[in-house]
Amino acid sequence: MEYLGFIPILVLVAMAGVQLGLVAYAAQQAGTAARAGARAASLEPGTAQDGCQNAVSDWLSVSCEPAEGADEVTVTAVVQIPSIVPGWDFDPAQKSATMPLDH
Repeated sequence: MEYLGFIPILVLVAMAGVQLGLVAYAAQQAGTAARAGARAASLEPGTAQDGCQNAVSDWLSVSCEPAEGADEVTVTAVVQIPSIVPGWDFDPAQKSATMPLDH
């Protein structure tokens, strides 16, 4: 009986562990999306968003902004971090990647 009072704390700790894993996964996916978007935009202008979207898991929300320079393109990917712990809200994961233009 004494252990039943401890179960909510264990559940909260487990959810916090899963949440930290989601934060790390979203950050990793943002890096992958930025590289894929930059690669796509370096080959063909206007394809950064498609490259980003195809590189991340379907259940994550990603947006990409390309910025072309004279001989390179930089893409910034922003991935929304899902929250499973009530009251925990996170800023989105944001990563950038630069590739030389090939077109």
